[in-house]
Amino acid sequence: MKPFTYARAEDAADAVRLAETGDVRFLGGGTNLVDLLRQTVEQPAVLVDVTGLSSAIEERADGGLLIGAATRNTAVAEHRAVRTRFPVLSRAILAGASAQIRNMATVGGNILQRTRCAYFYDNDGSRCNKRDPGQGCDAAEGANRNHAILGASSSCVATHPSDMAVALAALDAVVHLRSAGGSRTVPLTELHRLPGEHPEVETVLAPGELITAVELPAPAPRSTYRKVRDRASFAFALVSVAAVLDVQDGVVTEARLALGGVAHKPWRARTAEQALLDGPATVQAFRAAAEAELAAAKPLRDNGFKVELAVRTITAVLGELAGGQA
Repeated sequence: MKPFTYARAEDAADAVRLAETGDVRFLGGGTNLVDLLRQTVEQPAVLVDVTGLSSAIEERADGGLLIGAATRNTAVAEHRAVRTRFPVLSRAILAGASAQIRNMATVGGNILQRTRCAYFYDNDGSRCNKRDPGQGCDAAEGANRNHAILGASSSCVATHPSDMAVALAALDAVVHLRSAGGSRTVPLTELHRLPGEHPEVETVLAPGELITAVELPAPAPRSTYRKVRDRASFAFALVSVAAVLDVQDGVVTEARLALGGVAHKPWRARTAEQALLDGPATVQAFRAAAEAELAAAKPLRDNGFKVELAVRTITAVLGELAGGQA
């Protein structure tokens, strides 16, 4: 492990000031970053501890929430307002990891966790453009059962591992950012980048820019999360679906869908949403919308099964939310 210096930030202003010192990584719960340090995938000169940032969950007048970036995942999942108004988020977090990890992991760190692609972690034996730009991507022709079927490129076929971020994408969450130059907000759906020719550039964050909070707008009527994985617990998604649905008199009046386990970022299923809106809340319509979304899929040698798995999972989740009207 490369030697580094450690500093603890008192607040967001202090954190971004410390980040101006050079090659810096922000440390929250450390559940992903510490592993990357051990594997020498991450080798920063400075670690800035940001666990002193806000961990408050603030309820807004319209029913929305402002969640501090240092809030532990367990605290979010167990918060009454989250469980009652945003069940998709609570269920996604509980599906994401062991209780011990949820107790340590922070909201900001969860959103920014890096892929679990085995080739990315194999610093000594595998080529990976995300780790070392220009090396190549061994996953493209290697063991790629868990890799992307949407939005990938010849440079990278890795998937984003977060369950929480998939739920936040479906909820139209907004991410609050702070840097030495000031503050701004970015929709969660625009925070992560697709790989293109530069998979090493994973987000739109500028160097030294820090997530300070995540904002949830007023809640939708019904939402849920379903994760399909190889094991019942402690496994990353093969396919996951976060869905928000409103049905009035048998007609879909609102639909928001996000997919996990299929792309380099939480995948907002815009094509399916458009197909669903103002249409009948039937199993046939749900499957047609799912098939329209997955028409763009480009499966690899080992993961073609994900296409039909995603279609069936979307259909089942929408049917569940339609409450017997499908």
